Amino acid sequence: MDITPQQTLISAANAGYMSGFGNGFETEALPGALPVGRNSPQRCAYGLYAEQLSGSPFTAPRASNARSWLYRIRPTVAHIGRFAPRDAGLWRSAPCAEETGLPIQPLRWDPLPIPDTGETFLTGMRTITTCGDVAGQTGMAASIALVTRSMVDETFWNSDAEMLVIPQQGRLRFRTEFGVIEVAPGEVAVLPRGVKFRVELIHEQPARAYVCENYGGAFTLPERGPIGANCLANQRDFLSPVAAYEDVERPQLVVVKWGGQLWQAEIGHSPLDVVAWHGNYAPHKYDLSRFSPVGPLLFDHADPSIFTVMTAPSETPGTANIDFVLFPERWMVAENTFRPPWYHMNLMSEFMGLILGQYDAKPQGFVPGGFSLHNCMLPHGPDAEAFEKASTVELAPHKLANTMAFMLETRLPQRVTAYAAGVAQRQPDYEACWSGLVKKFDPTRR
Repeated sequence: MDITPQQTLISAANAGYMSGFGNGFETEALPGALPVGRNSPQRCAYGLYAEQLSGSPFTAPRASNARSWLYRIRPTVAHIGRFAPRDAGLWRSAPCAEETGLPIQPLRWDPLPIPDTGETFLTGMRTITTCGDVAGQTGMAASIALVTRSMVDETFWNSDAEMLVIPQQGRLRFRTEFGVIEVAPGEVAVLPRGVKFRVELIHEQPARAYVCENYGGAFTLPERGPIGANCLANQRDFLSPVAAYEDVERPQLVVVKWGGQLWQAEIGHSPLDVVAWHGNYAPHKYDLSRFSPVGPLLFDHADPSIFTVMTAPSETPGTANIDFVLFPERWMVAENTFRPPWYHMNLMSEFMGLILGQYDAKPQGFVPGGFSLHNCMLPHGPDAEAFEKASTVELAPHKLANTMAFMLETRLPQRVTAYAAGVAQRQPDYEACWSGLVKKFDPTRR
């Protein structure tokens, strides 16, 4: 693991992960730092402070109760100064009432170019869509992070949302108060609401990532129903970091997103000072290549819900605040079937991105790093080229290889930000991809 001159990691166990989704973990960077058989002893080892971080109400049912105990050099109340407003740049939160003048129609963008200026994970955030309400703890925001430099002596936590980060180019290191997570394209990181972290570039190579802010209930694994006990995303493949801490005494900037605004304060030490922790509320990463897809084996195209990696449920059963859906490499074997996604209108709004390769329903115009929006009750489906090919090709077993697309699907209509509406990468003629769908009806021919 690289350690820059600006950082001092004291832990001997500063690299490594623990396996399992939602497990009750325990980890310590110094022997005996973690209390045994209790959470808040009168005096903690090494002169540490005990602090609980709760990701759910105290009275939430055991199955959804999320909390961790942290044993740190200073409690979080000592990590805050007098907060002052900070310019959020192009980062937006719901409700976002910016007028764009865009008509209601499907939208698609080319990849946003990585700038030449020095942009951190925070300053390089470009929000594309928002929905719901931060204060009401419902909905989401979809952004693109363009990162050209590491955060140095700066730490962030998001009080508004859980964050799902999906790298598309370059690698990112998240130094969190729970430990260190590194992700590359083909992996994702989940940073729970309230967890402190710093984002660094690995080998200082620029990075581009899709970022989903989940304002609602935390991401969990979907029920498998008739699929049974296996396939889709398995608990064992989610990795949380082992304890690692910083004991740094120099000026630091703490940035907090709260109420849709950014706030900052100067302090004299690093807040990433957790020496030991235990609990089930922690950041984690997941390798998307370990997602085990299921699909139709004889005929017809299944609903995209079978590709759900994680879901953030709403109060309405079966209706997600957000579904994180993955379309990975897989075999297509259905007989006498139009194999790409069918034409449809549905209740959910779909923000889609392409991590690598080609998407079968849009072979042209939708490229890695690009993204699209198909809002609720607006029509969408394969373009004319994909329709013609899928309607006439000989249906032998075929593997969709070198592809990885994803979808952030929400029950709420997504509003496009003024930035996304006006950026040069928005394709002004996206709807033309369906112009070649000509009339083929002939009542004299079956």
